Amino acid sequence: MSIHRRAFLQNTATATAAMVLASLDSLSAPIWPGEKGNGFELIILATSWGYEGSIDAFCAAAKKEGYDGIEVWWPTEKKAQDELFAALKKHHLSVGFLCGGHQAEQPAHLKTFVEMVEAATTQTIQKPLYINCHSGRDYFSFDQNKAFIDFTNKQSKQTGILICHETHRSRMLFAAHVARNFIEKYPDLRLTFDVSHWCNVHESMLADQAETVTLALERVSHIHARIGHPEGPQVNDPRAPEWEAIVKQHVEWWDKVVARKKKNGERMTILTEFGPPDYMPTLPYTRQPLADQWAVNVYMMQLLRKRYQ
Repeated sequence: MSIHRRAFLQNTATATAAMVLASLDSLSAPIWPGEKGNGFELIILATSWGYEGSIDAFCAAAKKEGYDGIEVWWPTEKKAQDELFAALKKHHLSVGFLCGGHQAEQPAHLKTFVEMVEAATTQTIQKPLYINCHSGRDYFSFDQNKAFIDFTNKQSKQTGILICHETHRSRMLFAAHVARNFIEKYPDLRLTFDVSHWCNVHESMLADQAETVTLALERVSHIHARIGHPEGPQVNDPRAPEWEAIVKQHVEWWDKVVARKKKNGERMTILTEFGPPDYMPTLPYTRQPLADQWAVNVYMMQLLRKRYQ
C-alpha cells in the first residue's frame, strides 16, 4: 500500500469517527420534551442478564457505574431471595422484577405466572418499582392470553404496584398488530416497551404501522432500551456508524414516552438491556462477541441519563 493511500484511509477513518462521535453527542445532549411536572424522576436500571458473578458483585458493579437499580427475574428460592435483598440494601439500589411462565400449555403456564407475580408483589422486604411480565405465548388464543391481563390488573389494584406486559417475541404482545387488539380492549393495560422485538418480527422500522406504535407509546410505563433492527433484535454495537439511523429512530420513540412522563410528573424507569451471546452477534467458530455487553449497556445508560435527566 502506498504512503498516500495509507494516509487517505487513515484520514477517512478519523473523519468518520469524528462524525460518529458528533452524532452520538447530539443524542446525549439534554432535551426537555414538553413541560416538566413536579414528581418526575428518571430511574435507570442494569440487567443481570449475562452477568456471571454473584448477585452482590453484580449490584456492586451496577452501583459503581451509576445505575439507580437493577432488574432481575423474581427468585423463587428463599436463599436466592435473601441474597438479593441483602445486596440491594447493601448497595442502596432499587429493583424491578421480571415474572413469567414457561410451560407450553396455558393452564400450567398461567399457574406459574400467577404464583410468581403474587410472590413478587406481596413480599414485604423491598417494594419493587414495577413488575415486568413475560406474558403468555404467541400461539395462545386471545382468550387464553387475556387471562394474564385480567389477573395483573386485579393484582396491581390490590397491591398498588405497577405491573407491565412486555412487547416481547414469543409472548402475548409479540407483534404490533396483535398487541393493538389488547391495547384497544384493555384501557388499563400498561406496557414495557421493547420495540426491538417488533422491528425484528415485522422486518421493518415500523413506518407502515405508525398509528399502532403511537397507540402503544401512550401505554408505555417502562422501557427496555435495546436497539433492534429489521433483521435482528440487537445491533452489534449502537456506537457504530452503520446503525446511526436505527438508533435515532429508537430514541425518537423513547422521547415521546419521556415527554409524557415529564409533563405528568411521573416516574420514568428504563432498563439498558443489551444481551450476551447469542443476542450479541459473535464471530464464527470462536463465538467471540463483537462488542463488550457491559460497556454497551453503560454507554446507553450514560446517553439516556444525559438526554432525559
